[in-house]
Amino acid sequence: MRQQIIISGLGGQGALTLTRLLAEAALGLGLPVLTSETHGMAQRGGTVISMVKVGPFRGPLIPLGEADVGFFLHAGNLPVHRPYLRPDGLLLVNTAAPGDYLALDALALALDAGLAPVAANLILLGFAAGREALFTGAAALEEVIRAVTPPRFREDNLRAFALGREAAAP
Repeated sequence: MRQQIIISGLGGQGALTLTRLLAEAALGLGLPVLTSETHGMAQRGGTVISMVKVGPFRGPLIPLGEADVGFFLHAGNLPVHRPYLRPDGLLLVNTAAPGDYLALDALALALDAGLAPVAANLILLGFAAGREALFTGAAALEEVIRAVTPPRFREDNLRAFALGREAAAP
């Protein structure tokens, strides 16, 4: 199994949380995993990109045009980070705007469900899991969410993940 994933967003949108969840899921399956994060001005709402490489890779960085899956928590990052995706890669974007990608207005779903805006990251993760786009299934990801989430956020995070899976259903 080999999969290269980029996660692009703005500071505070939970890109690093997604990175951790994916890495923990890979470790739980006994798969080798490497991660890389670029924070930039993340604390001030600036751009964040992280990379997750699952499988026997030598280094943590994903070259341009090599990512299999791209999570875009902020559609405004598409011009900057989309070149990391392979031409046939799966692009999941948190937006209501249609395009040549899989669009899901995860922010609207979070707010409609009474969840915090940051829950959009887990909704997008659930959407990817529901589409069977990742190296692991939804059950393993749910187990990781349950294990690493602080108790006061656990139920909301699991609910957000479930909302994304429901959105992926045909």
